[in-house]
Amino acid sequence: QVRLVESGGGLVQAGGSLRLSCTASGLTFSRHTMAWFRQAPGKERSYVALIAGSGDSTYYADSVGGRFTISRDNAKNTVYLQMNSLKPEDTAIYYCAGGKYWSVTDTHYDYWGQGTQVTVSS
Repeated sequence: QVRLVESGGGLVQAGGSLRLSCTASGLTFSRHTMAWFRQAPGKERSYVALIAGSGDSTYYADSVGGRFTISRDNAKNTVYLQMNSLKPEDTAIYYCAGGKYWSVTDTHYDYWGQGTQVTVSS
C-alpha cells in the first residue's frame, strides 16, 4: 500500500519561510515524478512544482518561481518544498503527489498525501 505523508505546514507572516516534507512508502520512489499541488479556498487545485525521479529536472508554476525550491532525497524517500518570501496568496492546502509521468495535471498522478495547511498572514 502506497502512502504519502506531508508535514511542515503552519502559520507564517508574509515574507517568511516554511519547508514542507513528504515521505513516501510502498512505492519505488526514485521511479516516480513527485509534485506539489495546492488548493486555496474556492479555487481549483493547481500545480506548484515538479521534480523528476532522478532529481535532475524541476519545473515551477510562474507564481512561485524564484521563491520556492523543490528537492528530493531518494535515500530517504522524501520530497521537499522550500518556500521563501511567502505571500498571503500562497495560503492553501498543499498536497504532495507521485506519478509515473512528467505532468502538471493532477489527474496524471496516482498517489496523494493528505495535505498540509499553509497560512500566510499579511
